[in-house]
Amino acid sequence: MTNATKRENQTAEELATNSTMTGNATGASIAAVTNEMVAEEAWHSLSPEATLDALHTAANGLSSEESKRRLGIFGENALEAAVPTPKWKVFLLQFKSPLIAVLIVCGIVTMVLDHHVDAIAIFVVLLLNAIIGFYQEIKANQAVRALASLSAPTSRVIRDGRVASLSTPSLVPGDVVLLESGDRVPADLRLIETNNLRIDESMLTGESEDASKNTKVSDRDAPLGDRKSIAFSGTMVTGGRGRGVVVGTGSNTELGEINDLVIGTHASTPLEQIMSRTERGIAIAVIIVALFVFIGGTIINGNATDAFLSSVALAVAAMPEALPIVLTVAMSLAVSRMAKRNAIVRTLPAVETLGSATVIGSDKTGTLTQNRMTVETCSIGAAQPHDCRSQEDIESQLWKDDVARLLRAGALTNEAHRHVEASGEVRYGGDAVDVAMARAADDMGAVSQSDRDLPIVFETPYEPELRYSMTIRRNADGSYTQYVKGAPDTVAAMCATMAVEGGRNNGETGANVDVAESGRNSGGTGERSADGRNGSAVTEPIDLARIDEVYEGMGGKGLRVIGVAMRELGPDARPQDYREPESMTFLGLEGMLDPPREGVREAIAQCAQAGIEVKMITGDHPLTAQAIGERLGLRHTDNAITGSEMLEMSDEVLKARLKETSIAARVSPQDKLRIVEALQDEGHTVAVTGDGVNDAPALKAASVGIAMGESGTDVAREASDVVLTDDNFVTITQAVREGRVTFKAIRGSAFFLLSTAVAAVIAVGVNVIAEMPLLFMPLQMLWINFVTNGVQDIALAFEPGQGDELSRPPRKASEGLLSAAMWARTAVCGLWMAICILVMFRVMIDDGYDETTARTMALTLLVLFNFFMSMSARSENISIFRLNPLRNPFLLIAAVLALIVHASVMYIPAAAAVLGVGPLSATEWLICWALGLSVLVFSEGDKLIRTLMAKYGYHGARSGLRAAGHRARRGVLRLLNNS
Repeated sequence: MTNATKRENQTAEELATNSTMTGNATGASIAAVTNEMVAEEAWHSLSPEATLDALHTAANGLSSEESKRRLGIFGENALEAAVPTPKWKVFLLQFKSPLIAVLIVCGIVTMVLDHHVDAIAIFVVLLLNAIIGFYQEIKANQAVRALASLSAPTSRVIRDGRVASLSTPSLVPGDVVLLESGDRVPADLRLIETNNLRIDESMLTGESEDASKNTKVSDRDAPLGDRKSIAFSGTMVTGGRGRGVVVGTGSNTELGEINDLVIGTHASTPLEQIMSRTERGIAIAVIIVALFVFIGGTIINGNATDAFLSSVALAVAAMPEALPIVLTVAMSLAVSRMAKRNAIVRTLPAVETLGSATVIGSDKTGTLTQNRMTVETCSIGAAQPHDCRSQEDIESQLWKDDVARLLRAGALTNEAHRHVEASGEVRYGGDAVDVAMARAADDMGAVSQSDRDLPIVFETPYEPELRYSMTIRRNADGSYTQYVKGAPDTVAAMCATMAVEGGRNNGETGANVDVAESGRNSGGTGERSADGRNGSAVTEPIDLARIDEVYEGMGGKGLRVIGVAMRELGPDARPQDYREPESMTFLGLEGMLDPPREGVREAIAQCAQAGIEVKMITGDHPLTAQAIGERLGLRHTDNAITGSEMLEMSDEVLKARLKETSIAARVSPQDKLRIVEALQDEGHTVAVTGDGVNDAPALKAASVGIAMGESGTDVAREASDVVLTDDNFVTITQAVREGRVTFKAIRGSAFFLLSTAVAAVIAVGVNVIAEMPLLFMPLQMLWINFVTNGVQDIALAFEPGQGDELSRPPRKASEGLLSAAMWARTAVCGLWMAICILVMFRVMIDDGYDETTARTMALTLLVLFNFFMSMSARSENISIFRLNPLRNPFLLIAAVLALIVHASVMYIPAAAAVLGVGPLSATEWLICWALGLSVLVFSEGDKLIRTLMAKYGYHGARSGLRAAGHRARRGVLRLLNNS
């Protein structure tokens, strides 16, 4: 029979003696037990007896009949799942964009005009874009299924006075559940009995240390981490046993509230918002201009057919139908590059969003820190603390033996599990504090296997009420040693003496007592002075005030501080007589912290340089968060905001406080979500990192959610947009760089497409009104879009970074797809290209050239304009003459290939006839090249003027020409004032 079975039988017997019938507790009416009451009651503020009374139950649980009745009222203990959108609807929603709608119309019109090849090309682009969007959306939202996986399949429940293993969904409020180490808590429980019960709540609270549970009443407004009498659904029991009454199931649990937040939150990314605005603007502009051209052409020329063809040509020319493909290619390339840097992107728009982030709200535990409590400082007796993170820190110090003695004592009254793998690696399990102290002793070589094998003859496990643990071990010579660790004030109160650092008295009065001397003086009491295997320990009378001063100093730095004491007992001692520790020697204090990850401080400094503020949002204690924040170099660590403070704050006050601090501590999942939304309301693009269930709502609501892939929960990963496979905050800075490189490439492609589109729209529009022959046929516009532009704009997506991405601030959210300067450059370049095309076309018609030759010249000139504009679009600020063309070989090949293809078609009679073009002479080619090259005067000239103006501190101009004008005007005014 297993121990668990014995305990179950024993529990059943105890229950049988307490009550013979469970129905007594449930015979009363349950009219008062409603969903609203269960959801709204602050159960942690009620005593166990009041909780049982309120739920009309008893410590021996419910009857089967009553549980069925309640199941009908409360429903199954399961999380609510969002109703999924049908796949066919998801696919159709990919065509809701105004830009796509205009393209569909263009495709239909092209089909009606019997240009089937062109129509098929348009529809292929639309279908490809829809398939990509459909795939991304189908796989993106699986957070609810991950949350549901946290529910345990079965639970040990008391039903009808007996312990039974029941399915977790059948639990109802009023059921009494038994917990032991290794169990997952099946529902929210108000604990009514505990025995050294410890629960890992890090997924909800973010605290790396296991929570010690008890049955005491907490304040009604106590934050989640301070509700010691509640066991929360989905958390894991790491030690001890307990019994609790179910007070919340399904959506009424803390896990259920998080589930509701995850279901209810959705935030579109900045890129999605930008593209939506851009698409609407382009669609509206194209429709208006096309209607204007059609109506004007019909009235002026009296030819509705030509006017209609011109309108279609204009619409096709103006539509940047390749832009969705450019976006996908650029982001897919970034996804590939980021994967090599340990960042897996789950949703494509998140790539660019990282680059535009202005705030990163980061969880502390496991993200900024190692999620591993570590002994960092040690204080011998009441001496000043020393750094003892590594053996090198203490090896050459006079007090090294004292530290070894302190660490050894802490490791020998310890419940951590130590397991040596076949590879020799040591793994630890159990309470985080015990594990930290055991690991520190091992790392310093302070404890040997023979020490650990010393038999334990008496022990007192740690209890929150006792505030200490105690162990008595029998030494090899038959003597005994008593070890105690726990709260420093509690342990110090048990002591009569304390250790002196390095064998010195530190100038204090009191005798320095040698061990051998003390052993001789002990007489027949069976006691010896404090000693360890490392030699003599020098002691002096206990000084509680000094110990308290050192303790407060260490605690003020955010350290978890544990006091350690010991007492040597002679071979004649009876261990049972020492169950109440007294007259011990206080060895000192061990201060521990979950330390920062390596490289995180440097990464935060890089974020600051890149104009990104990092805020720590954690469920941990404010002092601990502040200590970590200072070590990481966060900007404002003195004025941390807490969840309890947020309850009293309006949104406006919260926004003001967030400007003053870089730390939010003791916050709940709801608080994290509120912080993210407040920052977004202030215009910030917010990236959120996290690894726990408590981070899921904020991860999903943020502009981009970043989850830890190694230590994170499935819930956090499924709610995120990016997963870091190495759990390293440092990776985020590289991901930010890739995001900025990606947006730069997208912006360059958009500038290239829109500038040539502006040229075509102006040229075609003026052509109709000016009573000239038709400038371009629809097929020729499609030729430009798909054969020349369609190759070069995609090649621009391969443009690499310039290396300064992390030294510049993020782009302004108000800029849109193009900056104000680039919009001005687009207009100027587009106008110049249109003028050149129209003037050359008109001159050729007036000089007697046939329409085919004139159209060929105009079309070739537009192709050459595209060639030079694609080169200029590689950088917003750096001149084309300073850029190495081989850094983006794809663009160079694509641009040259487009020219070759266009020239080849002109000299192949069959293809030329279909496209409506003819061959050009060398002189005509020379004219086209000269005019095509002229556009660089405007695009590169604007860059040059802006660069020169920036040297004089002028950065606010919409274009370089405007900046020069402003500077000239100021110069004239200055001259007039001085004259």
